[in-house]
Amino acid sequence: MIDLNFKPGDIVKVHQKIKEDSRVRSQVFEGVVLGIKGRGENRTFTVRKTVGDIAIERIWPIYSPNIQKIQVKGHIKNKVRRAKLTYLQKS
Repeated sequence: MIDLNFKPGDIVKVHQKIKEDSRVRSQVFEGVVLGIKGRGENRTFTVRKTVGDIAIERIWPIYSPNIQKIQVKGHIKNKVRRAKLTYLQKS
């Protein structure tokens, strides 16, 4: 079970289990948390990362068995005053 110790605006590393053929490996997705949605077991969070000029958004259930761990790496430099950072999607 993942502890919810991050909030929108945090920079996180999500370690996800990827199953390929007969082996399982870990893949890291690092980006900014745009928002947390839902209640209880239906809770999800959105992470956005930018590679060059292309932005990639990924949505995970918090209690997914495929997530090994979530590391909070830091916080974006602006003060966050909203629950959903949709204004980051425009840039």
